[in-house]
Amino acid sequence: MRHAPCTTHHPATTPEERPLLTAVSPPADPALLTEIVQLRAQNTQLALALETRAVIDQACGMVMALAPCSSGRAWDLLVGVSQHCNIKLRVVAAALVATTEDRTLPAEIQREFRRALRRLHAADRP
Repeated sequence: MRHAPCTTHHPATTPEERPLLTAVSPPADPALLTEIVQLRAQNTQLALALETRAVIDQACGMVMALAPCSSGRAWDLLVGVSQHCNIKLRVVAAALVATTEDRTLPAEIQREFRRALRRLHAADRP
């Protein structure tokens, strides 16, 4: 459920005024300030995770269709490609999804993706 931003505690309600609220008066308690900084960092990470989740799910679906395999194995394959290439998972997923728009998969990702598919198929053999 989405809530409207609370404006009752702060008179600043325009987008231009809101950033000023963080610079007004930092809390006197260092522990509280540390907690606020940590919560803001966590909030930023969660926002990025939400933004990138859809493309990762799409890439998993593509792997499931290409391999074919379960969603868990598709996830593992993408994570493996990401780790072997030392490229963030969201970047690997976006590159794979971009191939649906006639973009070429970068050579490094393409090589590792082929290797990962071969390992996946080899693991399925008796």
